[in-house]
Amino acid sequence: MSEVLYKREAILSNIETLLEELRMRLAGNVDMTDDISDGEILEAIDGLVLEAGRREKLSLRKKEELRKDLFYSVRRLDAIQELLDDADISEIMVNGYENIFYEKKGNIYRFHKKFSSEKRLYAVIQQIAGGCNRVVNEQSPILDARLKNGDRVNVVLPPVALDGPILTIRRFPETPITMEQLIKWKSITKDAAKLLRKLTAAGYTIIVSGGTSTGKTTFLNALSGFIPKGERIVTIEDNAELQLKSVENLVRLEVKPANLEENREITIRDLLKTALRMRPSRIIIGEVRGSETADFLNCLNTGHAGSMGSVHANSPEDLVYRIEMMVRMGMELPIPVIRQMISAGINIIVHLCRDASGKRKVEKICEIKGFDGEKIDLNTLYEMNIKGALEKKNDLMHTEKLRKYEELTQK
Repeated sequence: MSEVLYKREAILSNIETLLEELRMRLAGNVDMTDDISDGEILEAIDGLVLEAGRREKLSLRKKEELRKDLFYSVRRLDAIQELLDDADISEIMVNGYENIFYEKKGNIYRFHKKFSSEKRLYAVIQQIAGGCNRVVNEQSPILDARLKNGDRVNVVLPPVALDGPILTIRRFPETPITMEQLIKWKSITKDAAKLLRKLTAAGYTIIVSGGTSTGKTTFLNALSGFIPKGERIVTIEDNAELQLKSVENLVRLEVKPANLEENREITIRDLLKTALRMRPSRIIIGEVRGSETADFLNCLNTGHAGSMGSVHANSPEDLVYRIEMMVRMGMELPIPVIRQMISAGINIIVHLCRDASGKRKVEKICEIKGFDGEKIDLNTLYEMNIKGALEKKNDLMHTEKLRKYEELTQK
């Protein structure tokens, strides 16, 4: 280890030791309850930091950092609060108490801070779980939840996690991203967005596909801005992330896992069944991932055209096979019957990707042409070229809904 790096590590170690000392003293001096305001906590912290600053000969900058870190450790989410306060950070990844990473503008970086101990990381995880009214422990070591601001949280604890507690937080913008912003960022062309606007308004059923963190939820939010006024929309999600600000008549449903008090799980399948009794114009499922796919396809084929959803898939072709597989998880049907249901129920596939720089883009827009008795045929409307630009390939073949919509809007 170089002398400079050694000195830096020594300084960080001293600060962490001092921070732990002040945290213990603060806990001994102040009753840390919700009845005490942030201002009162900060007043007590200021006294401790002032005393430590004189003793350790700390600079003004170090004292300010110590004050902030101490406050974050008792009233916020400790070492990761600074990352949560940065609106440009889209993902926070904690791999054990010493290793923190974050994604910013498509790139992943290592954070220079860490939790003071595994115990402190456990405390933050329990704080998050308690705030979500969820339980996570050795008996139930996996937690999927969301923070009050809508950020998605995943926790995995030992013995499942071999190297200590794992905490992952997916951030979402406070203001939903619009299609206009996606055009500005060159995630989609103006021409392709114009077509999707018409198709959404006309009631074409659209499935958004892509890999992990390609922006499927963001794109669904943007598409929802094209839904005509006056429609009643029901959203169904594992964790409520969709932000359909432009929809007035909106019902939001979220699954409920079984807990210790009441061993009754409410699944997406349960919510789909009850949603049909709510007189929805369209149903939007945040992510279709299991046996509920069969129920969703039934909805699409029984009067709920224009519905939407997202699916993890590597390509539009892969999406079709994944849907087949997921339908068979919930219903034993012959493959030709499933393919006929897919062909009749789904109209458009929008496939997203991330390019080499980490930028999220529309890679392909396809129309399901039909089922020829053996396979589902796709018609590629737009496709990303070798330069990373989306270009038009073919015209829409099934124009019936579009013509009817244009006739109605012209009257």
